[in-house]
Amino acid sequence: MKKHLLPYFCITVLVASCSSSNAEQIPTVKDHFKDDFLIGAALPVRHVDGMDPKADSIVTLHFNSIVAENCMKNEKIQPEEGKFFWDDADKFVKYGEDRDMAIIGHALVWHSQLAPWFTKDAVGNEVSPDVLKQRMKDHIYAVVGRYKGKIKGWDVVNEAIVDDGSYRNSPFYRILGEDYIPLAFQYAHEADPDAELYINDFSMFLPEKREAYVKIVNDLKKRGIRIDGIGMQSHIGMDYPEFDEYEKSIVAFGNTGCDVMITELDMSALPTIEKGADIGAIFRMTPEERREALKKFNVYPDGLPEDVSKEWNDRMAQVFALYKKHSDKISRVTWWGTTDGMSWKNGFPIPGRTDYPLLFDREYNMKPFMQKIIENLE
Repeated sequence: MKKHLLPYFCITVLVASCSSSNAEQIPTVKDHFKDDFLIGAALPVRHVDGMDPKADSIVTLHFNSIVAENCMKNEKIQPEEGKFFWDDADKFVKYGEDRDMAIIGHALVWHSQLAPWFTKDAVGNEVSPDVLKQRMKDHIYAVVGRYKGKIKGWDVVNEAIVDDGSYRNSPFYRILGEDYIPLAFQYAHEADPDAELYINDFSMFLPEKREAYVKIVNDLKKRGIRIDGIGMQSHIGMDYPEFDEYEKSIVAFGNTGCDVMITELDMSALPTIEKGADIGAIFRMTPEERREALKKFNVYPDGLPEDVSKEWNDRMAQVFALYKKHSDKISRVTWWGTTDGMSWKNGFPIPGRTDYPLLFDREYNMKPFMQKIIENLE
């Protein structure tokens, strides 16, 4: 079931602070997991533009896969109908090619970060089904076709289902119904028959969502439509998900015959904001109200206390033990960023808070749990 992993080449690199006279070969994350799954990171444009050389050295050394954080999303790559902006996506693909990495495109059909024109007519009404089908086809053919033979796989449809297992009321669903998913996969396969095709969503540990995606994937397969992977976005926290439900989803998705991919991994170290809270209200707060919210939810502005850091590392070690256990089903694990300082979690859902969710800290040091794993320490 698992796809062939990229060949691994042991490399000796110079750590930024070292000179050539004391260079040494060091354990790498991609080397440790080379027989298990690809290890990836989402890259922002500033990274591929060379604006963060320390992060670049980390990615080059420790990762063998990259995903486009934003530069391939609809609003970025086709902001106006028929007018494509390729510069950033081209640089992203070249970055991966130069480093012999598995390059992942993200995302072809998604209700968010969607160009305003895409599902609307000239007066702002939703377009007809035939118009949207043609726009989807044209967009997917253009984007996938441009990078044919260069992209290992695409997140074709992103976040189609809500937590109760029903279809998200996106413009794609309102106009085309459930058919928009098989259509998107059909167009992507036509544009590049050799590219792997994935479906991707968050909260994939929820039973209702799990059942919905198993049905969608099995239905696609019954219809002879190509789908290769199920992406489990893993924006997790210190108190969620429950590992047994998380594991059930890994197993259930693997049993469809698709590869399982951990696609957007990060783990917040901050208190979880209550599920169902009005997140939008946070952005309507007065400056004083926001300061009070930050006091409650930005509890470690100057660094994690030692006990919290240990708890974070212990939990993340458990997460990777679970991935290792199911490495026969998991083909890729991708962090949603490289260092804590670049994570989107710092500004969500409350702007101004400081979080610690990624594999490397703000000083570009690898977190202790992974150091122990790759150095084979107890």
